[in-house]
Amino acid sequence: GSVNFMALEELETQSERLEFYEKQLADLISSQKILVATIEEINLNAEIKFQETFDKIRVNFKELFQKLFGADGEADLALQSENLLETDIKITAKPPNKKPHSIEMLSGGEKTLTAIALLFAIYLVKPSPFCILDEVDAPLDDKNIDKFINMIKNFSIDTQFLIVTHNKKTMEAANTLYGVTMQEDGVSKVVSVNIKQEAAA
Repeated sequence: GSVNFMALEELETQSERLEFYEKQLADLISSQKILVATIEEINLNAEIKFQETFDKIRVNFKELFQKLFGADGEADLALQSENLLETDIKITAKPPNKKPHSIEMLSGGEKTLTAIALLFAIYLVKPSPFCILDEVDAPLDDKNIDKFINMIKNFSIDTQFLIVTHNKKTMEAANTLYGVTMQEDGVSKVVSVNIKQEAAA
């Protein structure tokens, strides 16, 4: 048959290409191993941090729930699976003399106080100098408003609160009130009252 006189040159060219692709493949495999190791390290650190934070929030939630509902109140947080980065969290809340099967069975006020307990349980782990609450007290009756106000007072030692509310009791507990009034049609005006100064006068 015919002889390919270019065979040696083609072999060289193909060998160079093969060597190039083998290097590229080795680089990709090496990069993949580094990437997988990095992801595993990040996930491990995230799981450790999540577990530590979850445990602190859980303790805080139990304590704050009992402060709001009394010593007979029971609350807990539980992880639903062992995969910490994708697990659901189950919230259990049992006010005194009640054994609800789910949070949906609680009254609006009880749900709100439970949410406030959880909010501040998280807040205790990562506090902030400033906090805005918008109408969180709306579903609460007068008795529960007092519990809410007491909790705000305890936290206001280290944090400044701005509360948007229509509740008279919450307003009475504030140091300063800001409101919007319309003295003339179509003209809004912001007014403020410093409660402490007015009381002293």
